[in-house]
Amino acid sequence: MKVPLLMVMLVLVGVLVHGLPASPACASDRVSGPELTWDVSLWGKRRAMTEGVERLSALVHEKTGGNWQVRLHYGEALSKARENLDGLAVGAFEAAMFCNFYHPKKNPALMVLTMPFLPMGDWAGNRKVREAVYNDPAVAGELARWNAMLYVSSYLPQYEFIGKGRLPLELADWKGLTVRAGGGIGQAMKVLGATPTSSTASEVYIGVQQGTMNAAAIPFTYSHVAYRIHEVSEWFTSNLSPGTSDCPLALSIHAYEKLPPQYKQLLDDIKESVIQAQIQAYIDMDRVNLPVLKANLTEIRYTQEQLAAFQSKAGRPVIEAWIRDNQGRFDARGLVETVFESVGQVYR
Repeated sequence: MKVPLLMVMLVLVGVLVHGLPASPACASDRVSGPELTWDVSLWGKRRAMTEGVERLSALVHEKTGGNWQVRLHYGEALSKARENLDGLAVGAFEAAMFCNFYHPKKNPALMVLTMPFLPMGDWAGNRKVREAVYNDPAVAGELARWNAMLYVSSYLPQYEFIGKGRLPLELADWKGLTVRAGGGIGQAMKVLGATPTSSTASEVYIGVQQGTMNAAAIPFTYSHVAYRIHEVSEWFTSNLSPGTSDCPLALSIHAYEKLPPQYKQLLDDIKESVIQAQIQAYIDMDRVNLPVLKANLTEIRYTQEQLAAFQSKAGRPVIEAWIRDNQGRFDARGLVETVFESVGQVYR
């Protein structure tokens, strides 16, 4: 088919006036800058919780044409999980993920995110609560002492228990059980008579398998399968939802300050994409994992009366105890109130 001469001329005029059509790979999408390598300390293997940092690494490589490399080191290759803040403090690497309840004395204000029954029932609430906490001066200040600044949360979903042996069908059945549950969740389980421990996620498999712990509270559902805990367990809870914790990605302040302005802007520009990738990873894994858990383990669901009783015993009393323990170091009550205000609620 012949193309009319007039159409060809119009296209040529358009190119001369406006330039060639933009493409995803065009130079204008690139961020020019120096060659740079950042190392990120991680533990375990690639899993839903690390999809955010995976997205960060990919986008930085893409947007800088490979000039800035963000290298991810899994399996505690650079540092033990409990020592990632120490590694940032001494400049051993440029970024790291860490969990607040692995070392509560290092990040006491951030421990507010382990309090039981915070208003984080959906992904919108999850984001608002964590972002409000990250913006609190006490949180930023305590992490600055470790040369750390928070970039994004891993937005952990609500925890549920998975375990072996006696089924805790009633709240009284938790008495005498040893459970992996850190921070405020651990204190909540202590109210029920359980003995909490703060083992790392990587240690849970052996603990449940060997019977040194009866159950573990871990993010539902991705952790249950990512760490293969379901392979050595017999039951799981699906609606206890005692709370969650925080395992953010932190950047070295010194390394960040050395970045050229365009690289700092790049981190801001891609942040939303990193967050969306992280949350979507949990949603996708739930679709795969929940049928596996239901098919192989006994599911425990509590009645609304049981849940209300648990919250009454272990909700506000545990939060108030945490406030009393920390009010002298920072405005703990104000931080709790900020959490509830971030989603339009009032702490009472």
